[in-house]
Amino acid sequence: MPRPERVRSTAASRQLRVGGATPLSTTDYPGELAAVVFCQGCPWRCGYCHNPHLLSVRGASEIAWVDVLAFLRRRQGLLDAVVFSGGEPLAQRALADAMRTVTQMGFKVGLHTGGAYPERLAEVLSLVDWIGFDAKAPFDAYPLITGALGGGVAAQASARLVIESGVAHEFRTTVHPRQLSPHAVRRLADDLAQSGVRCYALQEFRAQGCPSAALASSTASYLTESFCAGLASKFESFALRRA
Repeated sequence: MPRPERVRSTAASRQLRVGGATPLSTTDYPGELAAVVFCQGCPWRCGYCHNPHLLSVRGASEIAWVDVLAFLRRRQGLLDAVVFSGGEPLAQRALADAMRTVTQMGFKVGLHTGGAYPERLAEVLSLVDWIGFDAKAPFDAYPLITGALGGGVAAQASARLVIESGVAHEFRTTVHPRQLSPHAVRRLADDLAQSGVRCYALQEFRAQGCPSAALASSTASYLTESFCAGLASKFESFALRRA
């Protein structure tokens, strides 16, 4: 992947703002070899975020979108997909055009989103082949995680769009024991299952990159096999991802 460099030109600033990239991933799009494009900007401030450098609208260093495209041209026929991650990719109006461009290059399109922008999600659903949806908490408890009012309403609307779209997807929740209680996780799993989610994963909190010293300190996980077994029965596919 091209070396990160600051975007200087006016034309480039109108294009997708890329805060980082992974040239090859086998885990960000199930069953596919993918490049991951980390989009700059996010409206939420989750305390456990491991990509805090992507939160601001502009990054200290960015990769020019034209350089990302140059890399992807060299990988045509070798990679299967391009995943737009973040940050929150839907925070950028340029996302739809970026998706169309990589589709024209022959790549499948993956999207990682927290669902903060349901209207924008609706606009790009027809361009996406797979979605990884970050369900933060029970929808009425979103402000405790995201630090933003109204996030749960937006996320719930986005979740409904994903479920009803027919686009392949996975819902997943990052669990920090100090922020999500066992009861909260069970309640969220119940809500998702009743809404029609079939594929769900729990992800243990990883301290790497977390800006909060309090949250990054060691905390024992309650995600035992017996706890997860009670959730797994609600879904066709369930996974536990250890830190």
